[in-house]
Amino acid sequence: MPPQPPHDSAHSAFPAAPPASPLSPADTATAALGAEEAAAATLSESTAQRASLSPLAPLSVPVFRMLWLTWVAANTCMWMNDVAAAWLMTTLTTSPILVALVQSASTLPVFLLGLPSGALADILDRRRYFIVTQFWVAAVALVLCAAILVGGMTAPLLLALTFANGIGLAMRWPVFSAIVPELVSRPQLPAALALNGVAMNASRIIGPLLAGAIIASAGSAWVFVLNAVLSVASGLVIMRWKRTHVPSPLGREKLPSAMRVGLQFVRQSPRMRAVLWRIALFFLNATALMALLPLVAKGLDGGGAGTFTLLLASMGAGAIVAAMFLPRLRQAMARDVLVMRGTLLQAAAMAAMAIAPNVYVAVPAMVLAGMAWITTANSLSVSAQLALPNWVRARGMSIFQMAIMGATALGAALWGQVATVSSVHLSLALAALTGVIAMALVQRLVTDRHMEEDLSPSQAFKAPVAATPPQAGRVVVTIEYTVDPARGAEFRALMQESRRSRLRQGALSCDLLHDLADPARYVEQIVDESWTEHLRRFDRVTASDVALRERKLAFHRGESPPEVRRYLMER
Repeated sequence: MPPQPPHDSAHSAFPAAPPASPLSPADTATAALGAEEAAAATLSESTAQRASLSPLAPLSVPVFRMLWLTWVAANTCMWMNDVAAAWLMTTLTTSPILVALVQSASTLPVFLLGLPSGALADILDRRRYFIVTQFWVAAVALVLCAAILVGGMTAPLLLALTFANGIGLAMRWPVFSAIVPELVSRPQLPAALALNGVAMNASRIIGPLLAGAIIASAGSAWVFVLNAVLSVASGLVIMRWKRTHVPSPLGREKLPSAMRVGLQFVRQSPRMRAVLWRIALFFLNATALMALLPLVAKGLDGGGAGTFTLLLASMGAGAIVAAMFLPRLRQAMARDVLVMRGTLLQAAAMAAMAIAPNVYVAVPAMVLAGMAWITTANSLSVSAQLALPNWVRARGMSIFQMAIMGATALGAALWGQVATVSSVHLSLALAALTGVIAMALVQRLVTDRHMEEDLSPSQAFKAPVAATPPQAGRVVVTIEYTVDPARGAEFRALMQESRRSRLRQGALSCDLLHDLADPARYVEQIVDESWTEHLRRFDRVTASDVALRERKLAFHRGESPPEVRRYLMER
């Protein structure tokens, strides 16, 4: 065998460098200074990178900081309302199911109205929409206050007004979730979402403390007065946000079509489906603790309104502490590991609350519950945000929130009924056990093995131009491929992925036709709702879709690219 060249030179694309000449002392000093400056620059860059990934880094962004403080105030109002309503219900009735239904009435609107709200947040000016939600909550708070002052409050009326307040939550949550990625960079997104959890849990401390103090000193009506004042103030702050709304040149999407596309995207996204299963099962069981907490507080030694407030504040404190460690936890553990451990911790906390005789046992258990709550919810919220492109983000996050609130409403009613026919303590113990079993099953059965997609927008696909665009009627697109029959199975498997991509973009249907007379000929057929909706799909193309097209083209044989034809479906 002849001698082989060295490995490096055999693969080098560059000519060999001439021998180095000796450096003068001045050159040596200059080189040393340059190396020192390079090292300092590298160190500075590393320090800046670490700072950008710190838990508090998003607060350095002025707009995020302003809206985050607004979010704290909005959630404080929500907790004040929920605490005051839950405690007010215990003065109107002793029925566990009616007390638990306060939680259902608060969360059910998000399940029922989340998708329309998310669709509106995607197609309307998000700033104006956010402002309207705040004034809605203020109006409901004033009605609640008036009903209490005139002595006309009843259990059914309280549930109805709690439901109306939940409509405000249903409207504002998707729009805030959608604007967060606009305000911070992608590396800061997990920290920003964790800060949202901090806002929620800081308000869980502030809201109940304020509500408890006001109820004890002035009465429930004044809780709702303060709620209205804070909601109006939050709306005025949002009005200072100078966001520029850029309308689509194709016009606004129709609401039914926008809702269909949102549902279709989630249904065709394996990552979103996996997230939804996990978050729904977690809250279905974990909500037993929140729904029955007023009754647990009353059953403790010396329990009362102050005890209820203390337990809620303890849960919020645990969540805030855990949020500071979430960046390290995400680096140390995979998402599913974090979710399973969060579920186990939540179950342990509920089991402890089921047997807690006094606040000395209950308070540490609620701290652990808060830690488990934010760890699990934040891990799954980050996964959902990263699985959604911006054009459908509000709709996708509204469905995520619908899963939370639907599971919360169902869980509150379920475990409230279990407590009615048995006991509060047995209901909590059963919820803890079933929560662990259900999460273990879904982790095994609903796996998420898909790699993270690059969902950044791409302009690689040029929209077609029609001389006379059709005003009505469905559009059918066909793309003809010629594929080696020996690779047909591989191609068909890839086209299943292509079908999911087309449907996520909004197509009504996508099918692959195989020519019986010519085994090498395949035709991809896509149906769009209209010519306008066909053009919208070009605005929704991502870098991942471009990479998918290249993989499909790699199967095509022939000198010319696959032939594309467009038809108007006549009726």
